[in-house]
Amino acid sequence: MSQFNELTRNGLWSNNPALVQLLGLCPLLAVTSTVVNALGLGLATLLVMIGSNVSVSLIRNHVSSNVRLPAFVMIIAAFVTCAELLMQAYAFKLYHILGIFIPLIVTNCAILGRADGFAARNPVLPAATDGLMMGLGFAAVLLVLGAVRELFGQGTLFAGMELLLGPVAADWQLTLFSDYSFLFLVLPPGAFFATGLLIAAKNVIDDRAERRRQLRQADQPKESRRVRVTGTIR
Repeated sequence: MSQFNELTRNGLWSNNPALVQLLGLCPLLAVTSTVVNALGLGLATLLVMIGSNVSVSLIRNHVSSNVRLPAFVMIIAAFVTCAELLMQAYAFKLYHILGIFIPLIVTNCAILGRADGFAARNPVLPAATDGLMMGLGFAAVLLVLGAVRELFGQGTLFAGMELLLGPVAADWQLTLFSDYSFLFLVLPPGAFFATGLLIAAKNVIDDRAERRRQLRQADQPKESRRVRVTGTIR
């Protein structure tokens, strides 16, 4: 249970691949102009990360170190192909919007890094948990960034969700600011700016948590130790 808690904390916060490791920034910055784009890429990345971690963990004792990285890349490419085919079948319009960034998941350093750095050294269950939490952490950052850019860039939320979830989500769009557009946040420079704000906010939260922890430790009473003296005092 302690290992599961540690993997959860690392994936979602302490070692988040987007905010701490700063991996996978190319798709993170390119496709997060709306929530639906971010959710589509986040789900695809999550599927690939879990599948590749489990597969790498299963074969870790049967692959020579000389061909380890090529084998891992082939495994990741196979799962990316599966995600691509699923998106073509069930979310074809969104697949065209995301374009080249779905196949480029193969080169996402966050996925290859977890496969080589964790899954190749641990059993299946911890590897699957690590892939799940790292994937959720990456997808969460995508969603937050997509929501911020869509809200303050276009004045809407959940626009076009039917592209991913079908007709049931056709009425999900929320128009918070009518006739509103802030082009800076829609364009790539806005993505860099919003990502920087997210990283800064995380650092501030971590610093405050560390200060509170230090204050609690300072307020704890120090243990008094008795010294036993033997012999004759003259």
